Amino acid sequence: MSTPPLKIVVCGGGNGAHVFSTLAATRANTDVSVLTIFEDEAERWTKSMKDGVMVSFTAASNQVKSRPSLVTKDPAAVIPRADVIAVVVPSYAHAPVLQAILPFCRPNTFIVGLPAHAGFDFQFTHIFGSKAKECTLAVFETLPWACRIIEYGAHAQVLGTKERVGAALLQGENSNVPFDCIATLQQLIGDKPKLKMVQNSLVVNLMAKTMIHPPIMYGKWRNWDGKPVKQKPLFYQGMDDAQADLLTRVSDEVLLISQTVKDKCNKIVLDISPITHIQDWIKEYYGDQVKDGSSLKLSFQTNQAYNGLVHPLKDAEDGGYVPDFSYRYVREDVPFGLVVLKGIAEIVDVSTPAMDTVISWAQEKLGAEYIVGAELKGRDLSQTRAPQVFGIQTVDQLMLSN
Repeated sequence: MSTPPLKIVVCGGGNGAHVFSTLAATRANTDVSVLTIFEDEAERWTKSMKDGVMVSFTAASNQVKSRPSLVTKDPAAVIPRADVIAVVVPSYAHAPVLQAILPFCRPNTFIVGLPAHAGFDFQFTHIFGSKAKECTLAVFETLPWACRIIEYGAHAQVLGTKERVGAALLQGENSNVPFDCIATLQQLIGDKPKLKMVQNSLVVNLMAKTMIHPPIMYGKWRNWDGKPVKQKPLFYQGMDDAQADLLTRVSDEVLLISQTVKDKCNKIVLDISPITHIQDWIKEYYGDQVKDGSSLKLSFQTNQAYNGLVHPLKDAEDGGYVPDFSYRYVREDVPFGLVVLKGIAEIVDVSTPAMDTVISWAQEKLGAEYIVGAELKGRDLSQTRAPQVFGIQTVDQLMLSN
């Protein structure tokens, strides 16, 4: 008697969802569907894919092609039968997706935040409530690939693949998923990157690399005069000394927060060894794709996985380009990244002047208020995933989320 296929639902319609759903559908004995609840994405994807979706890999000069069994915007059409639900959307879309799938999730469902980014575990536990006890959650620190859509619903391109990615499991006390969650994830993703399991989701929160984009945006545009630029500036490979210095200082603060959390943690001996400085992280995760790792600036400038990636821009009315501060590098990575880290820092009484500088600048660009001075007490704090939003005020409570 044959084993029934593993039913996988990929939630999302962006770069990562195109790549993950295509790769997963090539694996043996899988049935992959796509759920995208936003606008007309499901209809566009269905019309475009024809014979399937192709994913091309620039580094290996090869490609794979497959086709999801269904692309829909109706959670009731796919979620009730799902064994694995992968949430592959920007952080600001996590809440609507979780709320949409909640009524249809059956017990012992395996839910994956791919990536989770900081605070996904807090938000998931809050939205799912008692139902979280019936599920197992995996949180990824970052997306496994640097990727982009070439043609919507038809072709996505992987510019680079990380060597390894950190992840953690949060198993509900009544959850009994009938398969090996980690082995299944590794099979769906492929041989690379290797999944590195860490102690718990708090460590993943502190590993999350949503701290990278905002300092680069700040460094490039903090003194912008409002006039359009003629050329599209490179994002990662355009890093200068000031941006590298600011990113270094933010990373220093993350390491100090992590060490202080460990020192104040009474429940367990917290293993923070996976939380590394950004200078070490980029070389470790991208390996030989980084051609000169002698400094942080050069590591970014010579990382082939970043080839050609430019700053988020909009066309100016009279020609040229202006920065798009509504893009996820600010809109997502500040309220669902730096602000979460700032919230953890406040719980353990660590000051974060570098983060504060970036958050203060970014909140002005977003028309929001998260911090006042150096304190997390802005009027829009409730729109973030800072632990305080979910009633978490102590280190022990941070650990209880796991």
